[in-house]
Amino acid sequence: MKYIYSVLFALLVGTVFAGEGQPYQIYNAKGKKVTYKQMIKQLAKSDVVLFGEYHNNSLGHWLQLKVTESLGENQALVLGAEMFEADNQEGLTAYVTGKTQEEEFLQAVRLWNNYKGDYRPLVEYAKAKRFPFVATNVPRRYASLLFKGGMEALDTLKVEEKAWIAPLPFPYDPELPSYKEMLTMFEAEHVNENLPKAQAIKDATMAHFIQANMEQDKLFVHYNGSYHSNKYEGIYWYLNHYAPQLKVATITMVEGDNVADFEKLNLGLADFILVIDANILKSF
Repeated sequence: MKYIYSVLFALLVGTVFAGEGQPYQIYNAKGKKVTYKQMIKQLAKSDVVLFGEYHNNSLGHWLQLKVTESLGENQALVLGAEMFEADNQEGLTAYVTGKTQEEEFLQAVRLWNNYKGDYRPLVEYAKAKRFPFVATNVPRRYASLLFKGGMEALDTLKVEEKAWIAPLPFPYDPELPSYKEMLTMFEAEHVNENLPKAQAIKDATMAHFIQANMEQDKLFVHYNGSYHSNKYEGIYWYLNHYAPQLKVATITMVEGDNVADFEKLNLGLADFILVIDANILKSF
């Protein structure tokens, strides 16, 4: 299946971009072009890689698989993803370790609508390699509870429910630019001071479960929306708080009309910035 996935995508890229140049270009944080091999070599020196994505970018998802495979060639990995919520860990582990069949997995775990096309290849890779796969995200209902009732609403949770989120009270800095920006991103009626806090509990929980599932001599590769790790904020900020000894590398993706031109607004977004042609196929 993985082979078919790669071949079909290669054919798609070749068809769409034949004669029009390459579909993506890798840059470092300073906007300098780097090769794929240079990026992999640098990432391999880290303890954690935060791979920020656009959830609907097909080439971005293909690159996630390729980067993961490249990193897994010479070292053991632990994988983790925003797309799986912590209370579904048992079902995810049962499948990756071969204790259940896929049909049971699909019923036992809450999956995003684009799971089969975009995230299944990563899970199947982990299963084939016997790599752990960690469900890092806070259950959506708890982020919603915080949004509606504030931090104090989390105090109403049972002890077993609190095991699926970052330890309370979790640290929160309302002055982080990404959180301040959220207050200006939406219509006024949908915004209050709890909106960035609901984002923060996701970031904190993902960072908590990353550091809690680190294994000696294994590189942790984590997949998350780019907003959760861009500009070394979000998950990165919380990892620095929970486990400052970890060496964390970041990747992000952006879209552009000409991948050969690096826009200054993308400077410093991440250690490696994947500029992907804006015409690439979207998965939804």
